[in-house]
Amino acid sequence: MPGFIYLASQSPRRSQLLAQIGVAHELLLADADEDAESLEAVLRGESPTAYVQRVTALKLDAAVARHAHRGLPPAPILCADTTVAIGRTILGKPEDAADAARMLGQLSNRTHRVMTAVALQHGSRRQAALNVSHVRFAALTPSRISAYVESGEPLGKAGAYAIQGRAAAFIAHIGGSHSGIMGLPMFETAEMLRRAGLDT
Repeated sequence: MPGFIYLASQSPRRSQLLAQIGVAHELLLADADEDAESLEAVLRGESPTAYVQRVTALKLDAAVARHAHRGLPPAPILCADTTVAIGRTILGKPEDAADAARMLGQLSNRTHRVMTAVALQHGSRRQAALNVSHVRFAALTPSRISAYVESGEPLGKAGAYAIQGRAAAFIAHIGGSHSGIMGLPMFETAEMLRRAGLDT
């Protein structure tokens, strides 16, 4: 059993979380000619739960193919995807500052769900897990939203915020997994890695 895994994610937070529990890993990132963004397109009528699980499976398929194409040494391959939802409405990554401000206005003074799907491929065996957390934002004034958007932090983040950043000051209550909201639920991930034979 190799003493490391491949992490097929550009997220520095996922890498930090794996390091936090002592999991050695190497990044397995998309080639320049791969259209990784197209994998995140939402299908018509798709629920947030189905969406995040489907996207994670597609990302893992692409990572497994990438691993084989590059002829890399065998090791488990880990993928994850996170989405934010209010009801059945998916709040993805904002297109620009105005879109980020719109999303934050929707999140203000209400509870939303953060779903992170995780998938692990080890040889021919695939495991998958889904973590669902509930996050309540305090009421946000337009000036607080504007200041946060101007910081640049919301861009590139599902739901236009990062719990590990300045938005921590907006969060009145969390029900679920802090690491799952960050992008990689540690409990579910560690369980899958243990089943794959890694000590965590």
